[in-house]
Amino acid sequence: MNHLSGIYTGAVALLIIVFLSASCTKEEPIDKDPGLKLEFSGDTVFFDTVFTSVGTATQIFKVFNPSKDRIIISSIELARGEASPFRFNIDGIASTRITDLEIAGNDSVFVFVKVTIDPGQANAPLVQNDSIVFITNNNRQDVKLLAWGQDAYFYRNGIIGSDYIFTADKPHVIYGFLAVDSLYTLTIEAGARVCLHAGAILLVYRDATLKVNGTAENPVIFEGDRLEDYFRDIPGQWGRIWLYAGSIDNEINYAIIRNGEVGIHADTTGNSLNPTLRISNSLIYNMSETGILGQGTRLKAANCVIGNCGSQSVTLSLGGDYDFRHCTIGNFWNRSYRKVPALLLNNYYYDTSNTVQVRDLTRAYFGNCVIYGEKDEEIALDQDAEGGIFNYRFDHCLLKTELNTSSELNYINCIKNEDPWFKDPYISSFQPDTLISAVVDKGSAQITSGAFINLNTDLDGNSRISDTAPDLGAYEFKEAVPARRRR
Repeated sequence: MNHLSGIYTGAVALLIIVFLSASCTKEEPIDKDPGLKLEFSGDTVFFDTVFTSVGTATQIFKVFNPSKDRIIISSIELARGEASPFRFNIDGIASTRITDLEIAGNDSVFVFVKVTIDPGQANAPLVQNDSIVFITNNNRQDVKLLAWGQDAYFYRNGIIGSDYIFTADKPHVIYGFLAVDSLYTLTIEAGARVCLHAGAILLVYRDATLKVNGTAENPVIFEGDRLEDYFRDIPGQWGRIWLYAGSIDNEINYAIIRNGEVGIHADTTGNSLNPTLRISNSLIYNMSETGILGQGTRLKAANCVIGNCGSQSVTLSLGGDYDFRHCTIGNFWNRSYRKVPALLLNNYYYDTSNTVQVRDLTRAYFGNCVIYGEKDEEIALDQDAEGGIFNYRFDHCLLKTELNTSSELNYINCIKNEDPWFKDPYISSFQPDTLISAVVDKGSAQITSGAFINLNTDLDGNSRISDTAPDLGAYEFKEAVPARRRR
């Protein structure tokens, strides 16, 4: 019995020693390297569900600790905090913020992300964005969250590979880019609304075509995807409409294009003898860079307002062939200091080896137009020093310029530096507001009749042929100017 008692006592003592030894084992060290980077299963969590009523959706991603030692993530939180429609859950903890999360060496954790969307909120963003921010050893990383916020048609980095129609029943939202592939046509119906996310581009590729078929009553609108009142007049909210080199027979009629970076970028022409773009009865304004950027292209514009841009309102570079009739090119940009004039004509560029390459400006014609702004000089003629073809003509135009306009080859019956008396140019209301405006009855009926569309009525639908002569620019003077066509 004593022998068994001794064995039992020895076994207990051994277990105690083992337990104490285990308790004294050195804890896994913490990696405090400030250069440590967490690894994620993806950089963006995307919810592709389009909600037609209030609903939720859940996605999962993983966070990896690449170190052999354990780490402590000091904070994990939603950038938008409690205002966010997103919530996350880690290890059973649901929150908008948690602290001091430990991950063992070469281990990982799952993050469950939930979004709740109410598409019935009329002014809610079309695209809901947030990010989950991770702070580890004072090192900041994030995973972006993206969800569709309303009932709409959504296009995320997509390619249109057939003839396609944008209908007017719901907004069309472009995130990233949407490209019209070669040989196909994108047609946009009257009244359609195209909303582009930050930096987003509508690209019309080589041998592809864009047809925008707005009407006076139902124009097609291109704008950003933030619908809150604060964003109503904020420029630079989206990228551009890019008519790529070789795109053909593009037509835009009755469109409102606003609040982007570049309104329309019309690139070099292909083999077609037709203009790359015909644009009519349209407003382009409040762009952070330029309204129309033509680069060695063929372009015709009539009854258009291109105004109030952070750089030029119209940039016609690398040569090309251009025809503007009854257009108002104005620039009263007041969000920053504008260094450049409203209109630029150019016939060269520098290649990658800094060598000048000349591109002929075959024609830049402006008939019955207004080029005006608050700067003393609103026209830049940037011709290559060695020459090259540089043909331009202002025919019955009001110009804000210090250039010598005595040449009858380049300036025909032009008015220089007289006040157009615009209604409110700082908000792109470029209607003449009084009979003493320099534009009233100063146009040529021959120019009006020579356009690619009927210009007998102005952009607001007022007659140009019911009085002595047409007014210059996109608008006729009327005692009672109709409400500005803005949506």
